Amino acid sequence: MRIKEIINDLQDYYLLALQGLAGMFTRPFYFRDAIEQMDYAGAGSFPIIILVALFIGMALSLQLSAEFGRLGLKMYTGKAVGITVIREIGPVMAALVFTGRVGAGMASELGSMVLGHQVDSLRVFGVDPVKKLVTPRLISSIIMLPVLTVIGDALSVFGAYYIVVFVSNQSGHLYWQSIRDVLIFENIIAGSVKPFIFGFLIASISCYSGLMTRGGAAGLRKSTTNAVVLSIISIIISDFALTRILLYILGFSV
Repeated sequence: MRIKEIINDLQDYYLLALQGLAGMFTRPFYFRDAIEQMDYAGAGSFPIIILVALFIGMALSLQLSAEFGRLGLKMYTGKAVGITVIREIGPVMAALVFTGRVGAGMASELGSMVLGHQVDSLRVFGVDPVKKLVTPRLISSIIMLPVLTVIGDALSVFGAYYIVVFVSNQSGHLYWQSIRDVLIFENIIAGSVKPFIFGFLIASISCYSGLMTRGGAAGLRKSTTNAVVLSIISIIISDFALTRILLYILGFSV
């Protein structure tokens, strides 16, 4: 029975995600709702992204400088930091922060609406709940997570610069030259595709978990937890899959 329930849940999730995507291209368009969600997802997450990205860049640079110093390869710290942040750590870090704040918020908000019968009220008035509630959240996540990722990447690079120059006493000019060398088409594409996929996964999973809330406060707690856990798992798995696919497409040998 458990396998059957999982299959049914996956089917319902896929249908909800497809309906939410289709709602982007059909009337009516809820622009105000989308803008409100973008403000919540983007501006609200901005301070957290700044703090997390800055210290991740500093910690990464500190560790790499220490290891490369043993091998006499300190001059490659900037290049290693740039590649690691742009291709992997930046998108994943932003997605995980986004999940913890925005994904959990989406699930709890929609779950509260389900328990308060607000979703049923929308149906009574002839409003499609998926188009009204899910589509604006999908749009906001798909747009704002890539923006937050770019900001996070930049702050991680600047945090690493501080460690390289003022702690490891390396050349700032050499560091920025290494960063410029990393900013090639292949690396930018590899780091730019992932946030769009992550944003879609986080929003769709969180909305589905919220709309499936049942059983009062305990059910709301369970749906919010499921949204965060499933989003994190999907991010990690999809990151590996996307990395493998992009490496193959972009012609990198493994």
